[in-house]
Amino acid sequence: MRGRKAVVDLAAGYAGVFLEDQLEKKYPNAAKEFHWQWFFPQESLTAVASSGEKRRYHVHDSRFQDVMYLAVRKAQLTKRVTTHTLRHSFATHLLQANYDIRTIQTLLGHSDVRTTMIYTHCVPSRTLKELKSPLDF
Repeated sequence: MRGRKAVVDLAAGYAGVFLEDQLEKKYPNAAKEFHWQWFFPQESLTAVASSGEKRRYHVHDSRFQDVMYLAVRKAQLTKRVTTHTLRHSFATHLLQANYDIRTIQTLLGHSDVRTTMIYTHCVPSRTLKELKSPLDF
């Protein structure tokens, strides 16, 4: 979805995406660069009042929450699931894949490693007998 809309928008000459003011001042061309395009773009383009340019916003968080709610109901899950559950799943999978706790801390944006350590209770510790070669993953 990201790539398709971004390529079509940029090829059609649209002004890219909305960025924070300071970011746009520092990097004036960033709004049109592919790697700044939204992963989940909004369906419609929005006109900039001052210039008339058309740009695209990202999908609002509430849309994800609504879709997640419907998916959980449809799957008839009995456990409470929210969009934040995806963050926990991401961290847990990184731990299971033997990523360093400091790397996970950086990816999650935690200032204190103790916050990241909360995720370690979900992953069983391994002994030397259970050690796998990286080639086995």
